[in-house]
Amino acid sequence: MALSRTPHGLLDMTAPAFGALLWLAAFPPLPTIILGLITVFAGYTAVYALNDVIDYRVDREKARIAGGLREADNYLDAVMIRHPLAQGLLSFREGLAWALGWSAVALVGAYILNPICVLIFLGGCALEAVYCLMLRISPFRTLISGAVKTTGAIAAVFAVDPDPSLHYVGALFLWLFFWEIGGQNIPADWADVDEDRQLKAQTVPVKFGPRGAATMVLWTICIALGLNLVLIQFSRIESKLPFGIIALIAGASLLLPPTFQLYRSAERHWAMVLFNRASYYPVVMLLLIVVQILW
Repeated sequence: MALSRTPHGLLDMTAPAFGALLWLAAFPPLPTIILGLITVFAGYTAVYALNDVIDYRVDREKARIAGGLREADNYLDAVMIRHPLAQGLLSFREGLAWALGWSAVALVGAYILNPICVLIFLGGCALEAVYCLMLRISPFRTLISGAVKTTGAIAAVFAVDPDPSLHYVGALFLWLFFWEIGGQNIPADWADVDEDRQLKAQTVPVKFGPRGAATMVLWTICIALGLNLVLIQFSRIESKLPFGIIALIAGASLLLPPTFQLYRSAERHWAMVLFNRASYYPVVMLLLIVVQILW
């Protein structure tokens, strides 16, 4: 479970649920809900494990440089154990078997829901591999991370509707893309910035410095909040304007305080706070759409 960062993965599962419910403006049939939850859990579990499997040597090198993998204070991805493969708590074969096993479950579930979901999942896995391999190549690998995080939600939309609006799918992609870059990827790289400098890794905080990274975070978070309104306009729900205003207030209350603090201070502590709070953004959106549908 630590290999797949399960607490974080469970929070991420709410993004596909939100994307599907916002498009339908209704609950799908119960069998679809059950199969969808199993498939989404398997998919996120597999992809997070794949990240650690591919980065096995890099994570071991980080541990050697730092004298052990740093357990960041109040960092969501360190709730269990950070990188158990690199710490020798799991063998490489065990980690690989775990990732492949959950991938198989995800592929079967995706095929039953909609064969297009299989292609989306495989594309996400391929992009995740490219993202890991670009660690020492370019800081713009953060763009690939943004694309990877959108795949679960896009697959969920196709799972409940084989012919959704491309405008809606595009808005969903861009919303999650900018949220992932500003609220997840750059803050997460901030956690390992000291080790990454010694590794000559090309992450945004290393390449552009704390000030440049904080500026990128501010812009991407603001863009994501605006795109959430666009996404709602392309959805099928009624009362779009009131729902959009409520969603904007909720998202801004959650994301903007740590974003502004990070922009002002450029301190690692606020990057971790932003990462944690941004992880709950899809959860808040899911709760709002569930209440809207029930109401």
